[in-house]
Amino acid sequence: MKKVNKKWYVFMGIMIVVALLGAFLPVEEEGLWDFVDDGVCTSSNVAWMITATIFVLMMTPGLSFFYGGMVGRKNVISTILQSFIAMGIISMMWVVFGFSLSFGDDLGFGLIGDPTQFFMFHGVGAKPFPTLTATIPLALYALFQMKFAIITPSLITGAFAERVRFSAYMVFMMLFCIFIYCPLAHWTWHPDGFLHRLLGIHDFAGGIVVHASSGVAALAGALFLGRRTHSSENEHLPANVPFVILGAALLWLGWFGFNGGSGLAADGIAVKAFLNTNTAGATAMMAWVFIDRMRGVKPSGMGAAVGAVVGLVAITPCADVVSVGQSFTIAFLTALVCNAAVYRTNRTRVDDALDVFPTHGTGGIFATILTGVFAYDGLITGTKEGFLVFVNSIIGVVIVVVYTFCMSLLLYWVTNKMIRMRVSPESEQKGLDISQHNETY
Repeated sequence: MKKVNKKWYVFMGIMIVVALLGAFLPVEEEGLWDFVDDGVCTSSNVAWMITATIFVLMMTPGLSFFYGGMVGRKNVISTILQSFIAMGIISMMWVVFGFSLSFGDDLGFGLIGDPTQFFMFHGVGAKPFPTLTATIPLALYALFQMKFAIITPSLITGAFAERVRFSAYMVFMMLFCIFIYCPLAHWTWHPDGFLHRLLGIHDFAGGIVVHASSGVAALAGALFLGRRTHSSENEHLPANVPFVILGAALLWLGWFGFNGGSGLAADGIAVKAFLNTNTAGATAMMAWVFIDRMRGVKPSGMGAAVGAVVGLVAITPCADVVSVGQSFTIAFLTALVCNAAVYRTNRTRVDDALDVFPTHGTGGIFATILTGVFAYDGLITGTKEGFLVFVNSIIGVVIVVVYTFCMSLLLYWVTNKMIRMRVSPESEQKGLDISQHNETY
């Protein structure tokens, strides 16, 4: 029998500790799961948010297909699994302490939540929590937010696809959740978070918390791990374009829950976000195809799929506050910028394998700035207050980008010290499906 590396015993040890903690925690208080329809926290809100939460969870398998179809044939399974495994790891972390770090009572200066407040979801039940949500049970809110936490590190994987060690990736994913995602969620979405409280940053469903952070972390990862080796011209051609289109379709469908559910109620805002989301996805998809054609590139399934996702990223921070007409404008402008970013990045030495930074990172950053232009009293109003909203959006973006990039580089370095992140040249040549998982596509 092949000798098992000691790091896997560490992972198993963590699982045993979590299991024992769950067994010996105090019994739940009486009435924790009693739901009362009080006219605000209604059954209709609960039904819609359960549906929206399912939609958002579906985005991660969708991303698996989206990325899995883009890589070379010998890395399809490894790429799909890197996204799929997040549904296990991040779900566990979120229950144990991730939700507390993100949405627990602020420990000071709007930087992080109390990690013990909702430890192991203690006290998280069917009743609303006034400072976070009055329209749905706290447990449902925690589950909805969990799905955002799951997909964010999954997005990063596209940058270092085809060359990262699976065990090291799992370690990095856990560190990213603790030191980047949870703080950003607290800064932006907790009522006492400093970006929300001091700058009034409007990030409806994750323009900076999800997309800018994952894109910037992806750029840091591509720089840290270096370029892939190329033994043949066709080695990294997409293995399955239908997978890419299927993944984009699942992402588009899931995005209706991503944006439509972020208002936490079955109301007009949910409908507005739903409409703006579809409009932006459609607009950017067509814009991307037309831009490619103007470059002399034939219309492609890959281009249509990427363009649609860029449009969905573009509307994420502002789906609740812009008009349908403005969603056209935002999606079109973001498609122009992201297409140019992909074009330029592919002509540099940076090997962002699946263009995570030029699409998700650039899209999230640019869309957040456009939110400062159009939303509320944005720059488009021409008022002093509107100019302040715009400037604050830029300041917020700069803070998130600098923090995420620097912290990501540190976390890659720490992970690499524990477990070498890049596979050997022999394993890379063989393909990660075989070298990391002993499976073939």
